[in-house]
Amino acid sequence: MAKIIQISDPHIVPKGELAYGRVDTEAALKSCVETINRILPDIGPVDMAVVAGDLTDFGTAEEYQRFRKIMKPLAIPYRVIPGNHDDVTKMRASFADQDWMPRSGAINWDAEFSDLALIGLDTNVKGAAHGHLTDTTLDYLKDTLATLSKKPVIVAIHHPPILTGIEKMDIQNLRDSRKLQTILSEYRGELKLVCGHVHRNITAIFGSVICQIAPGTSHAVAMDLRKGAQNCLSKEPSAFLLHEMRDGILTHSIPVGQFDGPHLFYPGNH
Repeated sequence: MAKIIQISDPHIVPKGELAYGRVDTEAALKSCVETINRILPDIGPVDMAVVAGDLTDFGTAEEYQRFRKIMKPLAIPYRVIPGNHDDVTKMRASFADQDWMPRSGAINWDAEFSDLALIGLDTNVKGAAHGHLTDTTLDYLKDTLATLSKKPVIVAIHHPPILTGIEKMDIQNLRDSRKLQTILSEYRGELKLVCGHVHRNITAIFGSVICQIAPGTSHAVAMDLRKGAQNCLSKEPSAFLLHEMRDGILTHSIPVGQFDGPHLFYPGNH
């Protein structure tokens, strides 16, 4: 049974800085990596991790180098897709040694496992906060799905195409998503769409498929559903997602950190 870990929105900043002057994103991502490695004997084997965008805060070569250094101890292979805080050109150069990284164009890729496929798509719009899928990327998605013979699929993008009620994030979501909805809904096998960007664990229906947004590794977008609310962050507990094949695609949310336990509910009973 295939297992995929989803990490999202690390927002790594230059050395010695805090994201937004408040968040130690380096320490948070290190803790996430440590948590994954520590619990792998309990949840594994895990086939791959996907980092669903916003690896960095400013898209600089230094930040990507720091990101890769922090991720190096991760005990499973990983791939990345860009978010709005990323620079596609610098990201590509920073991962040029990886055979899954396209040499030009959008950062789109796919990986196939025994009972599951994973497709990563590039929603980055240079200089903009919102997301968009080009016709070339949509064609890549459609062509890739056509080769999978109804195998269950996870499609990973950064910008969600759903409205969350968090106004300042909804105006930055994926634009022009009708073609995406049609392609995903027409796939004959099981398919789940997973996203980042909002730093919160949110699930909704998109067309005929489930769309799930992942929490961030370090901070959350504040849970404020009032119209006109300011765009704020909150230092809520961070988490990552584990997607796995059971009777279908099942998703767990796993908090980052080390906690008391496990303890038997009734000691002495086995």
